Amino acid sequence: MAIDTKEIIKEDELLLDRLVAARQQVLNEVRKVIVGQDEVIDQTLISLFVGGHSLVTGAPGLAKTLLIRTVSNVLDLSFKRIQFTPDLMPSDITGTDIIEEDRSTGHRRLEFIQGPIFANIILADEINRTPPKTQAALLEAMQEGSVTVQGTTYTLPKPFYVLATQNPIEMEGTYPLPEAQVDRFFFKLLLQFPSRAELGRIADLTTAAAPAALHEVLDAAAILEMRQWVRDVPLADVVKDYAVRLVLFTHPRNEANEGVSALARRCVLYGSSPRGLQSLILAAKARALLAGRPNVSFEDIRTMLLPSLRHRLILNLEADAEGVTAEKILAEIVTQVAEVE
Repeated sequence: MAIDTKEIIKEDELLLDRLVAARQQVLNEVRKVIVGQDEVIDQTLISLFVGGHSLVTGAPGLAKTLLIRTVSNVLDLSFKRIQFTPDLMPSDITGTDIIEEDRSTGHRRLEFIQGPIFANIILADEINRTPPKTQAALLEAMQEGSVTVQGTTYTLPKPFYVLATQNPIEMEGTYPLPEAQVDRFFFKLLLQFPSRAELGRIADLTTAAAPAALHEVLDAAAILEMRQWVRDVPLADVVKDYAVRLVLFTHPRNEANEGVSALARRCVLYGSSPRGLQSLILAAKARALLAGRPNVSFEDIRTMLLPSLRHRLILNLEADAEGVTAEKILAEIVTQVAEVE
């Protein structure tokens, strides 16, 4: 039986149209509540649609909690906020077994009580304020999609998305995440302070009439389906090679004898891990799909470079002394790596 290529192309075009329309509907709803931060909103949606988790850094009061709560409402997903504190225990996140007594028989049995991690979207607020043991409990759940309590494994809801926040201002009494754990985050997002016009709009929204009602756009099943579509986006070998060379350039020395940025050679201890390349390519695929394009462009790779790799470069003391940031190093690398070798 002959394959009707025209029919396949038509179906693909309809799929792309659906995705573009869904993205726009989500953005329209989120913008009823959130002012500005368009880049962060887009990156949040991309990481959610890919199946990654995000680490967000921003000063207090920049609507980190409001952003993720709004996204969960628009997407008809369950939402839980966990405030991380020095006395928080792993069982406070995952849940624990308690003894229940059957009053009719007098028999006692252990019953598992779910913790707040059993939701589609988790806001891990100020994750660096809790000890490493509790941090590890959350990161294990992010990696495995499940938790183990007293030898029994419990599967977390799908989709499962964690947005963990860090306060960049006050570091006293904190437990910084080890580099290996930071590497597990798909994106690192930076919330910027609003402009003058945006501050005025925020004042209008929050001090006048009641907030606008939000409409649900997508449910859990639709998001899981979109995750599969993202992975099915084709990637040309020449675009993949471009992404590979960008990652190799982050290493001060590499066995592949590839070129290295002068700034990276001077200021980087360790470059991006292979997870960085995976995040970069998946994010670029999602960006292309949500823009209505059936393939990944060089521009998709460049645009997703910062959120994918900025937290995966380990800088040395010289970089700290000179104020050299991962963003500055990545910007130099983009200018040095040609699209086609």
